Formats: sequence, C-alpha cells, structure tokens
Amino acid sequence: MRRRRQVVCLSLVSATCMGVVAAYQIGPLKHVPEPPLPMLDADKVDASADAYEKLSTGDAFLGFVSYCVTMLLAAIGGPRRHETQPVVPIAMAGKALIDAAQAAKLTAEQWTRHRAFCSWCLAAAASTFAVIPAVLPELRVALRTVRRHPSSAEAQA
Repeated sequence: MRRRRQVVCLSLVSATCMGVVAAYQIGPLKHVPEPPLPMLDADKVDASADAYEKLSTGDAFLGFVSYCVTMLLAAIGGPRRHETQPVVPIAMAGKALIDAAQAAKLTAEQWTRHRAFCSWCLAAAASTFAVIPAVLPELRVALRTVRRHPSSAEAQA
C-alpha cells in the first residue's frame, strides 16, 4: 500500500504540472512561470503546433487525464490485490511504463524541436520516471500469482 500511495502522490505531482500547462494552453494563464534558468521556455514549448497535434487539443489535457488513470489504477483494490486481482497491478505497471516512454519521448522532442524545455514538463517527467520503481515489486508478486493460479487472471479478464 505504501508504494501505491507513492504512485498516487507522484502522479498527482505530474497531473498538477499538466494542470498548469493546460491552463496556459486553454488561456487562463497568459504565461507559464519558469525559473530564470537558461534553456527553459515553457511558453515556446507548450504553445507550439506539435503541442496541439493529438485530438486538436493541448497535450497537457491528455497528460492530465493519463495521470488520473494511473492514480485510479493505483487506488483500485485492497492491500492484497496482487493475489485477488493480479491483472490490476499488471495493468498499472504497464501503464507506468507507457507513461515513462511517452515522457521520455516528449522530453527529447522539447529539445530537438524547440531547443528549449518546459520546467513543468520536466517535473512531470521526473515524477513519471519515479513511479517505475514503485510499481515493480507489486508487479513481480502479481506475475507470480498469475503463474501459480492462471485461472484467477482469466476470471478477471
């Protein structure tokens, strides 16, 4: 449960960062505040055309929803869900890996396309990467459960 709480807290950090960027992308914020450091320019990164490529909306909205799904997966089930619902921790770990891959891709694109970074996006990416070690122990136990009792995973599917 402690690790699942970590997943929720780290995903809340990422979702909060995406909320700030989303407020900029939709208009209530006219400028994304950044520390006065070189290579940081959230306005340049988050107002770019590629930030609106998917579904014709700001990518921060999609990120926000994605992090909420990760929190939901962390919240589902009781303390022994790896035995009673092993598909849920397996899904959570898969989702966390997809989130990390997407965060890495978007971070690389910030530099290669814009020669700048968004500090809010970097904080979200760092929190996303920190989720991986938190999901692995429960994943290992859930996979062991599925290998021992394959019918429990089939019943959930």
